Amino acid sequence: MVKDFENSGYWAIILGGSSGLGLASAKKLAAHGMNICIVHRDSRTEMETIAVQFEEIKAFGVQVATYNFDLLALDKIKVMLLDVKEKMGPAAKVRCLLHSIAKGNLKPMAAAEESILSTDDFRITIQNMAFSLYEWVRIIFDEKLFALDARIISFTSEGSKKALENYAAVSAAKAALEAISRSIALEFAPFGIRSNCIQAGVTDTKSLQMIPGSASIIEHSLKRNPFGRLTLPEDVANVAYLLCKDEAAWINGTIIPVDGGEQIH
Repeated sequence: MVKDFENSGYWAIILGGSSGLGLASAKKLAAHGMNICIVHRDSRTEMETIAVQFEEIKAFGVQVATYNFDLLALDKIKVMLLDVKEKMGPAAKVRCLLHSIAKGNLKPMAAAEESILSTDDFRITIQNMAFSLYEWVRIIFDEKLFALDARIISFTSEGSKKALENYAAVSAAKAALEAISRSIALEFAPFGIRSNCIQAGVTDTKSLQMIPGSASIIEHSLKRNPFGRLTLPEDVANVAYLLCKDEAAWINGTIIPVDGGEQIH
């Protein structure tokens, strides 16, 4: 395997990298020589399994730093970045900020007996899944940690434009995420920063399993996909890797479907 990023001093900061698309992307980038910083929020009971995954990343021979805290805690973010700076050294830079935060409310807007979606649910979901992208970009930029040719990658879904039951808050968050990503692509371009969204197809992750009716979503997607299978986290990670390569420098401000053609049917 060609290690494109070996000896480059490049780091990827991955928000939500302990499972799903974020973890798969961390492994893919590490396999190609990118140093990895994972910020995640998980319980102690989950850490035994997660630690095994982190050891797999270290086995690629790259530097790995992991931090388990609330990804929106500004005081902890600043302390973390000071620690990362020390680990990186003066010559190293952040080539990729990958946003894979999946923390939102999945409630119906109208229901006879269930708890229904509130405006606070919208606010919390959009804060976690959309506004946080800009907050992290701004902080890393202010700390002068971005490489001269940096890549911002965030994960969106078809739900940003399509109504799904119980998905209203996340749908709004994904639409906001795409808008923020486009604006980053425009306003940070003079500083060498590219920003793109990957629209993943239906992927059997912990996040999907939390959606009410996920089994029927999976069944429908299998029928709809031209290749007759779900998207894998590794499919998405492959494109995250491609976007980090030098050859992808002219891709900016777009939404890239990674779904095997699922959205065309």
